[in-house]
Amino acid sequence: MAAQPYRFSAGIVQPVVRALLPAIACILLLGGCIYSVYTTHEYRNFALTIEDLRNHGIAFITPSSITGQEEDREALALTFAQVLRERRPDMPVVTLPETLGALNRADMLADYKAMYEDYADTGIFSRAVLKQISDLTGSRYLAQLKLSGFGQGSSQRLGVFGLRLLETKRANLRIFLQIWDGQAGEIAWEGYEEVIMSSETFTEKGVMFYDVARTIAEGMVAKIPKNQLDM
Repeated sequence: MAAQPYRFSAGIVQPVVRALLPAIACILLLGGCIYSVYTTHEYRNFALTIEDLRNHGIAFITPSSITGQEEDREALALTFAQVLRERRPDMPVVTLPETLGALNRADMLADYKAMYEDYADTGIFSRAVLKQISDLTGSRYLAQLKLSGFGQGSSQRLGVFGLRLLETKRANLRIFLQIWDGQAGEIAWEGYEEVIMSSETFTEKGVMFYDVARTIAEGMVAKIPKNQLDM
């Protein structure tokens, strides 16, 4: 006798579906996602005040990366510059493309490259090159970002009879930011922040790099000195 295909009993399926309806409706009302954000951070201020930044400005130089995410470095610098301009409109900000353009016009490619090669070995930027960058951009302070880690993943949280209804999408990002005094060749401020962001969703969209980068940028910018020498 041929095997008969198995059919779910309506008496079993209907109570399960009815039990899931409130959860599904809640997700739909919230636009398809429920976000959770967890942060770890540490900041140190050595010699930086809001007056310094207002009077002398800040310019972004090329971020570094040890994660294989080199293609995200420019996007990271762009996100930070956007947030800084939005949250601190009284502060002159020179973006990374503007800095690179000024360096290229001044034929500083070789010196700029050598500075980063030395930095990879020593963790120190050449004072002479920093001063040149500061003079060219008209910004005493130079912001250098380091992308220290980035990861994404997902796991199923809710499914019925092989149908995926709810997934947890995750992304984590670690960023280290140093603000250098381009005239003195010293670190004026530094901060570290790690964010783990997750979303409960029934869509295919995951937690994107920009979402996490923007969250970290907003947190770090909020910690840069506002009114006095904040420690």
